[in-house]
Amino acid sequence: MCDWLVELGYTHCFFVAGGNIMHLLNSARERFTCIPVVHEVTAGIAAEYFEEIDLNDSAKAFALVTAGPGLTNIVTAMAGAHMESRSLLVIGGQVKSSDLTDGSIRQRGIQEISGVRLVESICKAALQISSPIAKSEFVRTVALASTPRKGVVFLEACLDAQGAPADVALNDNMAVATEHTPLVEQNSIDAVADLINNSQRPVILLGGGVSRVAARKLLPELSELGIPLMTTWNAADRIPSDLSLNWGRPNTWGMRHSNVLIQQADVIVAIGTRLGLQQTGFNWQEFAPLAKVVQVDIDESELVKGHPNIHLGLCADADLVLKNLVKSVSPKSDIDAWLELGQSAKSGLPLSDNGNNSFDGYWNPYEFMMLLTREMANGDSLVPSSSGAAETVAMQSASICNGAFAITDKGMASMGYGLAGAIGAAFKTKQRVIHIEGDGGFAQNLQELGTVRINNLPIKTFIFDNGGYASIRMTQRSYFNGEFVGVDKDSGLGLPDWVKLFESFGISCYVIEPTEKFDSAFLNLLRDEEPRAFLVPIHPDQTYYPKITSRVLPDGKMVSNPLHFMTPELTDHQIRRFLPYLIDRLYPLSSKG
Repeated sequence: MCDWLVELGYTHCFFVAGGNIMHLLNSARERFTCIPVVHEVTAGIAAEYFEEIDLNDSAKAFALVTAGPGLTNIVTAMAGAHMESRSLLVIGGQVKSSDLTDGSIRQRGIQEISGVRLVESICKAALQISSPIAKSEFVRTVALASTPRKGVVFLEACLDAQGAPADVALNDNMAVATEHTPLVEQNSIDAVADLINNSQRPVILLGGGVSRVAARKLLPELSELGIPLMTTWNAADRIPSDLSLNWGRPNTWGMRHSNVLIQQADVIVAIGTRLGLQQTGFNWQEFAPLAKVVQVDIDESELVKGHPNIHLGLCADADLVLKNLVKSVSPKSDIDAWLELGQSAKSGLPLSDNGNNSFDGYWNPYEFMMLLTREMANGDSLVPSSSGAAETVAMQSASICNGAFAITDKGMASMGYGLAGAIGAAFKTKQRVIHIEGDGGFAQNLQELGTVRINNLPIKTFIFDNGGYASIRMTQRSYFNGEFVGVDKDSGLGLPDWVKLFESFGISCYVIEPTEKFDSAFLNLLRDEEPRAFLVPIHPDQTYYPKITSRVLPDGKMVSNPLHFMTPELTDHQIRRFLPYLIDRLYPLSSKG
């Protein structure tokens, strides 16, 4: 099995050792770069992020975990990769086939739990190997992780199957069939091109289904079209932030100018994004009310799910559609008014919203993030946490330079993702990783500092030190009159002394005092190759605006605002200036007009 994985391009194995994978681990150590981690969820997240960075090389990583708790501990990582449609191969151990229960009792073998039954709903394939299988079946199953819609493959190998003598007959040379990648007809491409050519306010929204390799290769051609570009969070690094036609990242926690602009487009071509509720807003009926929406996704079910309303859906490979589309669209030379509105909104609606409160002696997190990410260079990786204020601040305000990477996993929105993802990114790129995490989220996976230190990974960890769960505190303040529970020390949440904790792992930790400009001492620490930790003092009452808010109705139901109505609300003057194409829809419903 390990020889076959080598042939498939696998080079790295993230694992936690265990008795029920002893044969697999013994084989893996001779063939792969094997990285022991402390908790199995890190093995899964690190392997996911390792593969998500799609460099030109063919290096792949998988996770190896033992039976029972080894498997249950990695389920969160598997679910996250499933939701984000990312490639993840997990190989798990299992008790001897003779010790498997027939289902009449809960357990027979020690650590026995049916991994296949437990995870099959979040896997493209879940297979129990109770006796040695043929190469063709093994390769065909593993290949499902990466073609055509990426996802999770789980192989559960019984201990006696792992230790069985190699059988030459199983090393067959049968042709391995993979899933068919749907092709798109040229007439469909032409139909999309006609929509863009005849539009006055077009937008191309790139999603994570568009690979970095394709986006960066096609960037000159995209720029020549003169069409505004936007990205989802999963595609934040597909185009550099300083590109004049980059109109940002629309989202329920998106950049305000991006939300304002996408809501006024007359044509939106969304390529490689599932257009989920976070992308469109929970009030999806009001997404892009003036636009004909074209959605391109490899998963047909995402095109027929019923939200948002789309004009045309293409089930096809995002890279292929983008490549063909840039050849078919005529450069836009008649949308000056649209481009002027875009520049006006970008300059007039700052990333650091004036509605946020400020506190002496504490950082404005948006200002900090903008300062920090301007120091990133080609090949660096930005890995924010998967949920909470640290992630939303990063995705709203980070500046991503050409050639840098940015990876998060918002589908699962689980705390504790950041450090594990940073480990995977560091092993893949062998370059600096900027890791952003809240103190509460970081506490959920802090044991992996040992993995960082022993491998001397160039990970720079920045902890938003606000004394607990900032986003949950903000929710409890907004909807429950500030009756806090489980969000900070006063409401029962215990967190460590961070400086002592990092130093116990042999990692230096520094407090970054608020300033308008980073000093040379900090920049030297940021630029060296050592793992470093930095505490960013954030006031516990810091607000995180702009955001889409909801209203609680008398019957308990919640109604969300559309993307263009972020909190704090725009003034009448701002509405007239930045929402001219929605004026007729807004003011009949407004008491301000």
